[in-house]
Amino acid sequence: MDSKFKKENYNKTAKSYYPKVPLFRNCLKAFFVGGFICLIGELLTRFYMQVFDMTQQEAGTPTVTTLILLSALLTGIGVYDRIAQFAGAGTAVPVTGFANSITSAALEFKSEGYVLGIGGNMFKLAGSVIVFGVTSAYIVGIIRYVFNQLIGG
Repeated sequence: MDSKFKKENYNKTAKSYYPKVPLFRNCLKAFFVGGFICLIGELLTRFYMQVFDMTQQEAGTPTVTTLILLSALLTGIGVYDRIAQFAGAGTAVPVTGFANSITSAALEFKSEGYVLGIGGNMFKLAGSVIVFGVTSAYIVGIIRYVFNQLIGG
């Protein structure tokens, strides 16, 4: 019982030294910055639809490509990291967050060379995202197929 008391006492004491996390403020910053990134995506879609006379579906590919390019450029010059420090999870909007993680890894390992450095280490951080994304898409596809067969005939 003595060790349990010491552990509880330690946890209580250590918790008193943790900084208070401004949860509501962090959520607001993430919401607005993530929303702003999505707004940029929507504006790009409208731009491609207006200027290049594309349908909304056709404008999706150049919009995503542009967001990836902007994210990679901002990561390369160090701006995206400052935005991420401010907004936290708000910058994890799937496309831009993924591009940031790939670009950051490439920059970190560039001194080790193109093949063993960048090529070998670039997807370490994003590898789990790719694996679980593909796996979950496969499972959802099977569920949708089965559901359509049962309901749609």
